[in-house]
Amino acid sequence: MAEASSSKAATSSSKAPASTTNANVDDIDKLLAQEESAFQRDFEVERIMKAFRLNPYAILDLEPSATDTEIKKKYRSLSLFIHPDKASHAQASEAFDRLKKAESELSDKTKRDELDAVYVQARALVLKTLSLPSTIADDDPKVKELQPGLKERIQQQTKELLINEEVRRRTAVKLAMANEGLEAKKKEEEVLQRKRKAEEDKAWEEGREQRVDSWRAFAGGKKKKKAKTNVLG
Repeated sequence: MAEASSSKAATSSSKAPASTTNANVDDIDKLLAQEESAFQRDFEVERIMKAFRLNPYAILDLEPSATDTEIKKKYRSLSLFIHPDKASHAQASEAFDRLKKAESELSDKTKRDELDAVYVQARALVLKTLSLPSTIADDDPKVKELQPGLKERIQQQTKELLINEEVRRRTAVKLAMANEGLEAKKKEEEVLQRKRKAEEDKAWEEGREQRVDSWRAFAGGKKKKKAKTNVLG
């Protein structure tokens, strides 16, 4: 009987750890999944922050050939994935703002057309540099054997063109501000001149009576002297 009891105890004790072990494994899997998800969120935040900020396609990780539907779908997916409420990365909020700005610019037809034109210009410049015809297809053997590839070369050329355009834009803004400053200063000087003229005119009018009285006194004195001279003669 004692042996049977000890055997049952041993059996039940051997079963308990199995259940506990399964629970521990599940907890570990959940923890690893959470850590993996957090790592992926951080990775995406860092990718966005490293992407060329003047190129919305680069921020959204899309090609210029992307449709409007694909752009909106990608934005919704990424914005939910790296939302500051979910991502713990210190730059999650800034990355989210850049993502939102990129989607907004690509949703603006005028801005997107301008950006697409830059890509077309970049492709033409790259092919010209390589002495390749502008009509050559991307799957042409001569294109496929390029190192770095055509895509990378176009991306780099696009970046340079966008930087140059941004420099020109900022220079124009500064020039406009400087001109506005000069214009404002000119108007301020004109106002001051009119104010000084008004004050001078006012002072002249206020001194009119005094000048008249002085002249009358001076003229009266001359008449008296002339009269005395006649008597003596």
